[in-house]
Amino acid sequence: MAKTPAASAASPHQPLAERLRPKSLGDVIGQQHLLGEGMPLRIAFESGRPHSCILWGPPGVGKTTIARLMADAFDAQFISISAVLGGVKDIREAVEQAQAARSGLMAQSTIVFVDEVHRFNKSQQDAFLPHVESGLFTFIGATTENPSFEVNSALLSRAAVYVLQPLSEVDLRKIVARAQAIRAVPAIEKIAEDRLIAYADGDARRLLNTLETLSVAAASEQRDPIDDAWLLRVLGERMRRYDKGGEQFYDTISALHKSVRGSDPDAALYWLVRMLDGGADPRYMARRLVRMASEDIGLADPRALRLALDAAEVYERLGSPEGELALAECVVYLAVAPKSNAVYKAYNAARAFVKQDGTRPVPMHLRNAPTRLMKALDYGKGYRYAHDEEGGFAAGERYLPEGMEPPGFYQPVERGLEIRIAEKLRELRRRNDDVGG
Repeated sequence: MAKTPAASAASPHQPLAERLRPKSLGDVIGQQHLLGEGMPLRIAFESGRPHSCILWGPPGVGKTTIARLMADAFDAQFISISAVLGGVKDIREAVEQAQAARSGLMAQSTIVFVDEVHRFNKSQQDAFLPHVESGLFTFIGATTENPSFEVNSALLSRAAVYVLQPLSEVDLRKIVARAQAIRAVPAIEKIAEDRLIAYADGDARRLLNTLETLSVAAASEQRDPIDDAWLLRVLGERMRRYDKGGEQFYDTISALHKSVRGSDPDAALYWLVRMLDGGADPRYMARRLVRMASEDIGLADPRALRLALDAAEVYERLGSPEGELALAECVVYLAVAPKSNAVYKAYNAARAFVKQDGTRPVPMHLRNAPTRLMKALDYGKGYRYAHDEEGGFAAGERYLPEGMEPPGFYQPVERGLEIRIAEKLRELRRRNDDVGG
């Protein structure tokens, strides 16, 4: 836990990220949907009245910077707690410091900033509630995870949620220009800068740390300007920011699934490669493709499910990277295949019906009769063997429990094979009606 040190002139030995940290709201790069004129956080700053909030966004987009600027704007004591390293003891100390600041000769408000607030458990998060409610301090939490899932509802209801976005390419180029303006980084050739911006992937902290590394390496080799070949050698294999277990992971698999459902093979391939490039387990991807085949294509093209299973088997045999081509082939096929969620909807409707319905007995003519006693009790009596009937169909036979009306769970769509399935079902219903009439 640490308080903000008194402002001092930036010195060369400071990390580049600290030397370029904005000193005022106007210095902040990015997040103009929150900080621009008339936008929510700008209004909060200008009101002179701080309020508790959650800053939700990926790493390196300015969450800590905004919290520190808020403390400066309101002349408040700034107390920072890391939820990764801290605990209830740190919360108690923050409460004591806030009480001391409020009751001192120069009464001062306090902002308690909790980085990675989602790392705190429920009881730790609950410890803030009475002090937020009493107004002892203003609470600001920063999180890379969806606060709807990771922050207690009681705390969430007392804090505004602001969503921060990854920095754009234009924003990142401004950061490079600022670093060069203070002569912290040598000149960079255009193609090398393009690669550097892509490498940063919307993360200002990552960009600044990389610039610092490049600056040191360039100075040791007296390299000016930085060219693309040298940049590649220093950075090594290009890595993407990817959280294999967090919010971004599930957002990306959602995008893949919806692209397949939306019949866009290019988009589906893009999201598949994004996930594989980011380190997602191809076996997990194969399982998801099997799910897509059964949920979104179903009987409109039954071959899709077989192809998905084959792709999973091919990957098991070949591994990466060769086996990933089978997954790509499957993704393209699923995307262009006719779509039907009729079976998916029918299954869910049947589950919902059974859950709320009573336990209806099996009709006697459908029961198994393996013993003499069961036969004597009329188990199976009157059952019509469909294969012995015309067209292999026992017209008029009932297979539902007594008194249960046909629920119509399965409603085939007019796409792919289900067009023919629908025609067949209409014909069978007509034959049943003829017998009944």
